[in-house]
Amino acid sequence: MRDPSYHLYDLHDGDDESSQSQAQEPQAQESQSNFLQNFLLFARLLRGVGIPVMPTQILDLAQALTQIDLRVKAQARDAAKAILVSRQEHLELFDEAFDLFWRAREKHALARFNLGELLQRTPQGEIQYRLIQANRAQERARQQQDEDTRIERIYTYSDAEALRHRDFATMSEYELRQVKRFMQQLQWTPAERRTRRRVPSRNGDQVDLRRSLRQNVRFGGEPLVIARRQRQSKRRPIIALADISGSMDRYSRVLLQFLYSITHALDRVEAFVFSTRLTRITRHLRRRDIDLALDRTAQAVHDWAGGTRIGEAIRSFNFDWARRVCGQGAIVLVISDGWDRGDPQLLGQEMGRLQRSCYQLIWLNPLLGSPSYEPLTRGIQAALPHTDEFLPVHNLISLEQLAQVLNCSG
Repeated sequence: MRDPSYHLYDLHDGDDESSQSQAQEPQAQESQSNFLQNFLLFARLLRGVGIPVMPTQILDLAQALTQIDLRVKAQARDAAKAILVSRQEHLELFDEAFDLFWRAREKHALARFNLGELLQRTPQGEIQYRLIQANRAQERARQQQDEDTRIERIYTYSDAEALRHRDFATMSEYELRQVKRFMQQLQWTPAERRTRRRVPSRNGDQVDLRRSLRQNVRFGGEPLVIARRQRQSKRRPIIALADISGSMDRYSRVLLQFLYSITHALDRVEAFVFSTRLTRITRHLRRRDIDLALDRTAQAVHDWAGGTRIGEAIRSFNFDWARRVCGQGAIVLVISDGWDRGDPQLLGQEMGRLQRSCYQLIWLNPLLGSPSYEPLTRGIQAALPHTDEFLPVHNLISLEQLAQVLNCSG
């Protein structure tokens, strides 16, 4: 097999077959041979970035290449995509790899790319990042060389923008580490509430007689200084109840990272998790190291990925914790997909009690991010009449929307 730094596409990208002279046929045959050899490296790259390519698919594509004109780029692209790509989420990544390695350039000016170096034990997400970053650099260089040439538009890669739209359940380990960093950068500013306590203020709406008399003693009792005060404002407390049952297993780790981020961003946050019973995890999330905090949380929960009894968990919160943590206009977040093995009537009853004891009740459902989702489960149907907001929580964009809702909850 040839050196992996060789390019994969050695033919001009043109649809006019008549423009190819007979003198170029030996060169085209040699390029086709080089193409087949380097195609194995291309298949290896696709596997490296997370697109599964089986040996049978490679054989099928080799057979299909005998039925098309390799000098026509569109035919080669369509044949490879139809045979090698089996999932919709892989289409964009395949197009990026195809454009990088198969794009036709001016003769004797084809770009070289060291594929062997790219695949040297790097994480899957990092391979995707470096692949598309290289594609972006080559496209920028091409624009600088010939500004008058009409260039096909491609979508360049931005790690932040791409991760904002990705569903948490489909992310790789590398991408989840990136999400952890982005979560810590989110700005959580819940709306404030006016308390009954009044504090000194230069432009307050009420005269503070006691302070006014005390300050005017030095002037012989003459009312030369008028002290004022106004009602104090405080941020509303946040209470989060997160479902960690088996149906939520794909999202549980990310949602714990979300709870960690808001716990450290705000001063009054209470966090609970539930599956078949309720567990308070606020103390564990207060640790500075996020990995240690999540590990201690996982150790403290004994019903991780178990069954779901949402009604019983909320009843336990209402009777054991609500009076202690739900005061002063708290905002309650219930994070669950609504799959419940308990009594729907009990869930509706306890949700109604919880809504009456807090300022705002928000239900966050990761399945709501799917366009085809419908709230048909008995748990969701019992809970929805008692919720103030029903929002998705499946990607970073949904978390940004949640931050905006909290900011408007004054």
